[in-house]
Amino acid sequence: MSHRDIIAVGASAGGIEALQQLVRRLPADLDAAVFVTVHFPENGTSVLPRILTRAGSLAAIHAVDGEPIVPGRIYVAPPGFHLILERDRTRLVRGPRENGNRPAIDPMFRSAAIAFGPRVIGVILTGLLDDGTSGLAAIKRYGGAAVVQDPDDAVFPTMPQSAIAYVKVDHIVPIGSMAKTLTQLVAEPLPAAAESPTLDDVMEKHYSTADLEAIENPQQHPGTLSSFGCPDCGGVLWQITDGEFVRFRCRVGHAWTSEGLLQQQADALDDALWTALRALEESASLSRQIAARHRSRGVESLAIRFDNQAETSESRANVVRDSLLRGRDAETSGPAMADAGAHYGTPTAAAGVTEVQDDISVASSERPDSSAARRRPPAD
Repeated sequence: MSHRDIIAVGASAGGIEALQQLVRRLPADLDAAVFVTVHFPENGTSVLPRILTRAGSLAAIHAVDGEPIVPGRIYVAPPGFHLILERDRTRLVRGPRENGNRPAIDPMFRSAAIAFGPRVIGVILTGLLDDGTSGLAAIKRYGGAAVVQDPDDAVFPTMPQSAIAYVKVDHIVPIGSMAKTLTQLVAEPLPAAAESPTLDDVMEKHYSTADLEAIENPQQHPGTLSSFGCPDCGGVLWQITDGEFVRFRCRVGHAWTSEGLLQQQADALDDALWTALRALEESASLSRQIAARHRSRGVESLAIRFDNQAETSESRANVVRDSLLRGRDAETSGPAMADAGAHYGTPTAAAGVTEVQDDISVASSERPDSSAARRRPPAD
């Protein structure tokens, strides 16, 4: 190919509405294939191809494992599978989750960069946290173009902001102008050939595809050992540095950005505090029952002892409860609460996302053809 013909698009919170606006303006004769990853619940269903086909003039489908790549078509990553690109086909793999997501944006971006080099245009749309930044950096590293939605135009700006902060982005445009920008990039001649993929990038692809033969040698693991554990499996995390962007990956391949890891640790702390609150309240209740039994038998000294124990548990429970309620107040007043819904596909009232996500939630019989083993994933 003498021009850019691979467009890889990543979106999260608020992304469905943005994708509709984007594909509505893409020309019917677009001489490129478009690949889309949006975060969905792994055990959910997606009718996103139907939504995008209705919105524009290009046919959209869920990607199928081993399917040849055809220009003028939109391939959507189905729930529960990473969409991986190879030179002549698409692959669907149930590889390790990245930032708690499968499908995730970065595996698609990295595989596109390795397979197609300067032929790739990477696109980051609205979303929270910093998903897609690492993959977009890989696209740029191998000669591809980087396009980011203007954060002022995004429903949730932090994903675009992260990409702009850590990647030398070629174009920052509002969603209404993005189709024109992409069409112009597709028509341009390819830049000079880029460097060959590094061992670290190839290894990252092996991790995304759960290629055990390649990843079982810990000496080949990219990055350096850190002091942090993986929230998904408990294994030690390696710290990987892409320029100034820091992220983490464990031995079996779970990957986290710094912000994603911090958010997951906050969720784990919240769970632990609720568990502690339940244990303290149960302890206080049981101590009161024991005190009452001793008092009914006339053993006041023992009754006082268990009353004191109950008061200690209740005092500690109040401290934990106050901490939890203060944390909840902070969440509901900030962006994280909105993302908790939109990021994983549940309704949110922000900027009309409810309408499109209600559409997505419609049950669909579409399922990817893949020989990969399927199982119900643990709750995120």
